Amino acid sequence: MSETTEFTEADKDLSYLEEEGDIAADYLEELLDIADIDGDIDIEIRNGRTYLSVITDGEVSEELQALVGERGEVLDALQELVRLSVLAATGNRSRLILDIADYRADRIKRLAALAESAIAQVKETGEDYHMEPLGAYERKLVHDLVAENGLFSESEGEGATRHIVISLPED
Repeated sequence: MSETTEFTEADKDLSYLEEEGDIAADYLEELLDIADIDGDIDIEIRNGRTYLSVITDGEVSEELQALVGERGEVLDALQELVRLSVLAATGNRSRLILDIADYRADRIKRLAALAESAIAQVKETGEDYHMEPLGAYERKLVHDLVAENGLFSESEGEGATRHIVISLPED
């Protein structure tokens, strides 16, 4: 009599995320090799999402900075390419997050400080606060932070002008 192992949905999700991370890391490693850029790839799974980080032991090289680009534009494009490599290999869309030289980690800290300042201003004045345009992932982070502080937020605008408006909750 053979034993059957039952996998929960969480096990399947974790297994998929690990596979996604491996595929993405292989793609990214090949890209770094072709460009002759040094960097180690760290894979982490948090909150049902795969996070890839390209890190270096010493000072961040100009080459790695170039992969981030001004205001993260190159990093965003690379993230999409890495997601497409996962899609091509698995047939599934990926929500993985790519960070290079801690750009996103630092950006999240700055966004949190901006959001906390805006929240304080809205609480003090009662007036709506319009934030700078943000990408979808950054907007989600800010929406979560605003909700944790008991305020209301919504996204307004289209494309590159899409931004968050923070306001007091309606009574």
